[in-house]
Amino acid sequence: MTDHARRCLSVVVPCYNEEATIEELLRRVLASPWVHEVIVVDDGSTDRSRTILEAYEHPLVRVHFQPRNMGKGAALRTGFGLATGEYVVVQDADLEYSPDDYGLLLQPLERGLADVVYGSRFQSGAPHRVLYFWHTVGNRLLTLFSNMMTDLNLTDMETCYKVFRREVIQAITVEEDRFGFEPEVTAKVAAMRVRVYEVGISYDGRTYAEGKKIGWRDGVRAIVCIVRYSPLRRSR
Repeated sequence: MTDHARRCLSVVVPCYNEEATIEELLRRVLASPWVHEVIVVDDGSTDRSRTILEAYEHPLVRVHFQPRNMGKGAALRTGFGLATGEYVVVQDADLEYSPDDYGLLLQPLERGLADVVYGSRFQSGAPHRVLYFWHTVGNRLLTLFSNMMTDLNLTDMETCYKVFRREVIQAITVEEDRFGFEPEVTAKVAAMRVRVYEVGISYDGRTYAEGKKIGWRDGVRAIVCIVRYSPLRRSR
């Protein structure tokens, strides 16, 4: 453990059909000196993910198996409820986001400046894999629309890396079962008027051939969620 790091972070990992990456992801997460616990929620995987997780043993890792495939939001809802650390971070199982960035994400929280920190893929000089132009445009447009409805000034609302003080995320009722979680939780964080920071992170995106799951239908649902959960709409 480094001089400044302490084990204060609950890492919630939603996992669906990630047999190729889940063991390496856990190795990288557990190498972080910040990790207090890892909560893996297997979302009804149909590949070898469940078999791998059933056999996985580590004192910091807990595994919960959903009764069926229920979606990322549902998996996170389960994981957040089980978290016991001072802070809680969302960690996808596909290796697109690096646990090496935990220290950066935690700085505003550890300094007492923030209650929630977003890791931005668009606000960083760190290495980024070059992939889909229109996917990036879609993310930026969704972030712009979300900002208009929440009065936040984020650059990457759809990022996986969101870190919360545990009492903040456990005070939020997650209603969306799929990828609508991102705009929903952003709107609810905005409504709480807590302190939000954003830091630049690295990003090693994968292609659809490599297993990327989010698609255009999820973008449409995100628009619906931005409107549905908007603090501006709910204040009327």
